[in-house]
Amino acid sequence: MTDLNDLLAHIPVDQLAARLGVDPATAEAAVRQALPALVGGLHANAQDPAGAASLAGALGQHDPGLLDGGVDLDQVDTQDGEKIVGHVFGANHGQVVQQLGGLGGSNVSGALIGKLLPLLAPIVMSYLARRLGGASGTAGGAPAGGGGLADILGSLLGGRGAGASPGTGGGSAGGFDLGSILGGLGGLLGGGRR
Repeated sequence: MTDLNDLLAHIPVDQLAARLGVDPATAEAAVRQALPALVGGLHANAQDPAGAASLAGALGQHDPGLLDGGVDLDQVDTQDGEKIVGHVFGANHGQVVQQLGGLGGSNVSGALIGKLLPLLAPIVMSYLARRLGGASGTAGGAPAGGGGLADILGSLLGGRGAGASPGTGGGSAGGFDLGSILGGLGGLLGGGRR
């Protein structure tokens, strides 16, 4: 079963740390908070047929080749990342960033999460495009309700949906505190535009 650690393995934490002006441990802590929120938001949106179709169309525009040989942050389009984050969280974007910044204490602030999400979003989309088989022709091929895409997103979350009970499975999956993150964001996920 695939989980968020598989996705995390594609993220250049040291490059992110340098780009964000923080140490690698802080960068990884921020990624471990932001990644479940981003995937959870995509999963929530994929539960709606219009959201699933919109997401499938967007995946068709993301090159799975971004992951080849390791991600180079200089190749990540942060303007595209801003758009993705805006679509995923919609009007709840600011609240999601604030909530994530308040989790787990440490040096992870809302400002850091706000800078991180647009860097992570294109990487996540390229990863999903690769998992869906290169994303060619996916726009018309996504079944209502997300089908394969919703399944992939659900498996990344350890089989949890965005509204899953925080207590399921001990609340932690491979070093990600999914219970606290997804439980804390609760109704904020799924607010994206369709």
